[in-house]
Amino acid sequence: MSEDDERRAELAESLSSIRQRLAAACAAAGRPVADVQLLAVTKTFPARDVALLADLGLVSFAENREQEARPKVAELAALRPAAEARWHMVGQLQRNKARSVARWADVVESADSPRLVEALAGAVRNALDAGERTRPLEVLVQVNLDEAAGRGGCSAAEVPALAADIAARDELRLRGVMAVAPQNTAPDVAFDTLSAISARLRRDHPEAGEISAGMSGDLESAVAHGSTRVRVGTALLGGRRLISP
Repeated sequence: MSEDDERRAELAESLSSIRQRLAAACAAAGRPVADVQLLAVTKTFPARDVALLADLGLVSFAENREQEARPKVAELAALRPAAEARWHMVGQLQRNKARSVARWADVVESADSPRLVEALAGAVRNALDAGERTRPLEVLVQVNLDEAAGRGGCSAAEVPALAADIAARDELRLRGVMAVAPQNTAPDVAFDTLSAISARLRRDHPEAGEISAGMSGDLESAVAHGSTRVRVGTALLGGRRLISP
């Protein structure tokens, strides 16, 4: 068995396990499993792993560093030219990276300031004009659930204004909210808070119904509180592999 075959078998087993967990979590919450998207967090893993996951039927992939994502997106396109792939930016994003992200990302889940929103809108506009992309950028507002200094995300109080800013821009499409459960907060408490923030947002923006919440260790709690997208890395791909950006 080749190295690729071994890795494919390993990933297939992990993917089956994650899908079983998702199915059980949705059943416990009384939700259809189709309601929750699996987003494979491929940071620090090579494009060949992404290609194998695409072979196994996954479509959505996430990165948290622009400088790692950009060459990986190009390499996947070379490895699997016919693969359908949607790329999400889930890490903190500096405004000076907006231009590059606008060339490869389908979704940015980490919008957390008016200045970043402005930079993304301008970058997408330029990318559309240059033929580097063909549609607006989907955007989620990242919420900092414990408002710890230095952590990505805006406060709950800032969500309405930031969401309105995104929704008003032709280059962007407001899709919902994203958050990470703080280490010092029980996941049920964190995701219940995010669910309430999402409900308030949907009153003004019915189209913004996505809740990106839950990772390898707490996806069951997130699904129970309405998550529509879980971001899974370790449980799917294994321990972090360091690769060159």
